[in-house]
Amino acid sequence: MYLFQLKAFIRVFRLMSFCYFASGLNKLSSIPLGVRHMLLSTFCFALMNVCIKKVSHLPEMEIVFFRCLVAMLICFGYIFKHKLDWKGSNRLLLFLRGFFGTVAVYTFFVTLHSMPLGTAVTIQYLSPVFTTIIAIFLLKEGVKPMQWLFFLLSFGGVIFIKGFDHRFSIGILLIGIVSAMSSGFAYNFVRSLKEREAPMVVVLHFQIIGTIVGGIGCLFSWQNPSATDWLYLVAIGILTQLGQTYLTKALQAEKAANVSILNYLGVIYALIFGWLIFDERYPLQTFLGIILVIGGVLLNYIYTSRKAPVEEKLSGVEE
Repeated sequence: MYLFQLKAFIRVFRLMSFCYFASGLNKLSSIPLGVRHMLLSTFCFALMNVCIKKVSHLPEMEIVFFRCLVAMLICFGYIFKHKLDWKGSNRLLLFLRGFFGTVAVYTFFVTLHSMPLGTAVTIQYLSPVFTTIIAIFLLKEGVKPMQWLFFLLSFGGVIFIKGFDHRFSIGILLIGIVSAMSSGFAYNFVRSLKEREAPMVVVLHFQIIGTIVGGIGCLFSWQNPSATDWLYLVAIGILTQLGQTYLTKALQAEKAANVSILNYLGVIYALIFGWLIFDERYPLQTFLGIILVIGGVLLNYIYTSRKAPVEEKLSGVEE
């Protein structure tokens, strides 16, 4: 059993090594810098999802705790180095961003443990739909009639996925939708904090709240991690921070419209890793549902990109 776990971790470690060495090829590649960083960001988040699924036997709150704890320590190191005010000045908005971000991460972990990898990631990619809808009420932004058609297309894909995949219950599907909705709230609060707080301070408060909530959860559902589990837990925190770092560099190097669309490679990564690592198989109808979900989100992205410059079009659980 331990030998099997060690071999599984070695496979994931090799993928992480590839990610690290690939970052050293930047000077040798003709691909634009922002594109390379976005590719590395989506790859790191995809590996993070694999590590989370590898510790499915651990309570979700325990994973939330270690995921946020590692990222929090990294954030504090950056903030102290650059002498930033870690407390921030918009406490309520920072709390709400952290609260909804924590709910999104926890519920996403539940779906990762209960759904095939590709399906869980696809459901999470509904978050841009909820981000746009919630912005109507929080940010007083308008939605064009054509966008509602794209939203219906995505939700139709969700219904299609559940109708032909009986490996998870409707309850788990609803938890996945709650995760995407919570991400939508979190992204809107991030946008509300734009130019009010330093980006790393916003990230820090999410990690602080996640660590506190996860720590409280551990008091009621703690399970001792094995040696291999500890490696995965640390890897989850490191990959989270790497993904966010490359994401930030990508947006600093290129216009958001040029690199944001690459974020949807996460679904392809999830399908490939699910097949190679977890031996997951999908009926043809499920693939059609995935295409409908991502297609609706992408059509909305393309449509709104033509209307105005975009800066916050990213999705996924990279809170």
